[in-house]
Amino acid sequence: MDRIYEDNNNNVSAIFFDLDNTLIQTRKGDSKACSKLVEILEHHYGLSHEIAAESASAFLRAFRAKPDDESYAIDEWPTHLWRNSLPKNYRHIAKNISTEWIKLRFKYLALTPDVIHLLETLREDYLLGLITNGPSRAQWQKIERLGLRKYFDCVLVSGDLPWEKPDQNIFFEACKLLDVEASTCIMVGDKLETDIKGGKEAELGGTVWIPLQYDEMESDLPDFKIQKVTELPEVLPNSPKLKKRPSKPSVC
Repeated sequence: MDRIYEDNNNNVSAIFFDLDNTLIQTRKGDSKACSKLVEILEHHYGLSHEIAAESASAFLRAFRAKPDDESYAIDEWPTHLWRNSLPKNYRHIAKNISTEWIKLRFKYLALTPDVIHLLETLREDYLLGLITNGPSRAQWQKIERLGLRKYFDCVLVSGDLPWEKPDQNIFFEACKLLDVEASTCIMVGDKLETDIKGGKEAELGGTVWIPLQYDEMESDLPDFKIQKVTELPEVLPNSPKLKKRPSKPSVC
């Protein structure tokens, strides 16, 4: 496999990561949490399998469409969605189910040991940035609950900013905060229309795509395509100049 910058004199100084479905398996994790809740609704609350599954599916659709509503406290919003998703005679258990949802969700979203090892290893040679789209509270809840800040030199959430991916300005902001040139950075993400397109328009040094359905999705837009984030080192350069990690700026 070819490597980024293999044929020129540039070097990678920083790697930008998307969060959802790149570093953490959000869609899979949320689906697993809801599957477990179907069992809880059946065995602990007496719902039929069909009604439990229908309620969980209705909740997940609503949550994915709107993961946060600032008119509610951050942990009250899922309760509201569960209350609307459960049958009327079971709405009184919405708070309990929401509490289980939050607990199970973060259990299944936790960084895997191999991803932790990847980030810790990359930090020896590169500056790392996290650039994620989404509502501020919802994304920061994941970042804080999963203990992600310590792996990154810069964290940008679009809900805090005037722009979101693919707007090139969010990438330029990350470059500014890390004091690096865009041409020496790469973007790693799962979405062509945000992560990869944005990285290209910002003229980053490289883009690495991790499609959700690897065998079914083809595109010439990204520079590289890998099946999972832990394969990233396969496309990174082995540059002796990167043996010493760049000096660390203040975390944004």
